[in-house]
Amino acid sequence: MNWTTRATLAPLALVACMGATPAHAAQDAANAAAVTASATAGKPSIVVLGDSISAEYGLPRDTGWVALLRSKLPQEHFDYSVANSSISGDTTSGGLARLPAALNRLKPKIVIVELGANDALRGVPLATTEANLRTIIEKSQAANAKVLLVGMYVPPNYGPDYSQKFHGVYEQLSKEKHVPLVPFLLAGIENKPEMFQADQIHPTPQAQPLLLNNVWPVLKPLLGAPSK
Repeated sequence: MNWTTRATLAPLALVACMGATPAHAAQDAANAAAVTASATAGKPSIVVLGDSISAEYGLPRDTGWVALLRSKLPQEHFDYSVANSSISGDTTSGGLARLPAALNRLKPKIVIVELGANDALRGVPLATTEANLRTIIEKSQAANAKVLLVGMYVPPNYGPDYSQKFHGVYEQLSKEKHVPLVPFLLAGIENKPEMFQADQIHPTPQAQPLLLNNVWPVLKPLLGAPSK
C-alpha cells in the first residue's frame, strides 16, 4: 500500500504525539457539542468513537466522512442521528475511558469504533490494544448497541510481521465478537497522494466520500429497514 510505504515513522509519530492544536481542539469541541445535541434529537443514534481521521483533522467543519454519513442517512431513508465522539490523537484507552458516558447519555443503537492507529504510534503493546478494543465492543454490546469495527494498517517501519499482527487484531476481534469489519478505512486512496493533506497521513476533503463508501456497505445492514 502506498499510504503505508510512503509514510515514515517521524511525521506519523509527530501527528500522534502533538495532541490537538487550538484549531483541532476547537473541532473536537464542536464534535463534543454535536454529541450533546444528538442526545436530545429524539432519534436512534449512531456513535462514532474515533481518532483524528474521524475527527475532521485539518478539514473544514462538517466535511469529514462522519458528517457525510449524517447527510446520507436521511437520503437513504434511515432515521438516525449521528454523534461524532472522535478526538484527534486518541488511543483505544482514551476511547474506552470516554465510552461509558456516551453509552449512558446517547443510548446508541450502533457504535462505530475507529481506533488503534495511535496505539501503534505510541508503542502501546498489541495485547493492550486488543484488550481495549475487546472491552469497547463488549461494553457496547452489553448496552444493546451493535458494533462496527474499522480496521487500519501501520507503516512498514514496524516490520511486516508487526504490521500483519496489528491488522490481525481487527480481524480476530471481528470473528471472535461477531461484529462486522471495515478492513481498511483508507482503502482506495492509499495510492493517491493527492487525496492526502500535506502531512500525507490525513485525507483531504475530496477523499471523504471515498472513506464513507468504505464504511457504508458494512454499516447499512446494521440499520434495519429504511423508512418510506
